[in-house]
Amino acid sequence: MNLRISMEPKFLLVNFHFRISFYIRVSMANKDERITAYILKSADFAKPVLEHFRKTVHSVCPKVEEKIKWGMPHFDYNGAPMCHMASFKQHCAIGFWKAALMKDSERLVGMAKSEEAMGHLGKITSLKDLPKDSVLKNYIKDAMKLNDAGIKLPARKKAVAKEIEVPDYFKKVLAENKKALQTFEAFSASHRKEYLQWITEAKTEETRIKRMVTAIEWLNEGKNRHWKYK
Repeated sequence: MNLRISMEPKFLLVNFHFRISFYIRVSMANKDERITAYILKSADFAKPVLEHFRKTVHSVCPKVEEKIKWGMPHFDYNGAPMCHMASFKQHCAIGFWKAALMKDSERLVGMAKSEEAMGHLGKITSLKDLPKDSVLKNYIKDAMKLNDAGIKLPARKKAVAKEIEVPDYFKKVLAENKKALQTFEAFSASHRKEYLQWITEAKTEETRIKRMVTAIEWLNEGKNRHWKYK
């Protein structure tokens, strides 16, 4: 009886260390060193944001698999993409692969369509810009359920590319900036369309002018509309 009592704490201690050691090995096995390097190379403001999201994903989804795709950290689960994160010069972006099928799809997709950022959580410049942990974890759980169920995004319909006519007011601005005009004309139809849609869809005259000024600046530098995200 006394022997059993004296051995019990040792057994519990050994078992505790074994569990911790096993958890660390599993955790490290699921982490890609390239993502660690990506975070370390990111701007100082971005590091805590990326670290926090990475840690949250692993806490909710221990079987997550880290990968680098298109130069950005991605998190796959159950053999399918689940979410991703990215760091830019002045903001971070976080996205969910199947956001359109998630419970809060209207809000998530709406954020992605705005001009805030390329992700589903808006432009993130600090930890304060992230949703509450409870909300973030629910998003991850929702994304996991979709992967567990094997639900896939519907195939996109191939649209016939239509050339958008250059409005007269933009033609005039381009004519006054030869380098920008040369770049614009050398672009593919899809790149020209990106600029034209951005400019023509402006809701106010002031916004349209600002966009044209920015467009000329970028075109003079040989940049396409979405150069920031490449």
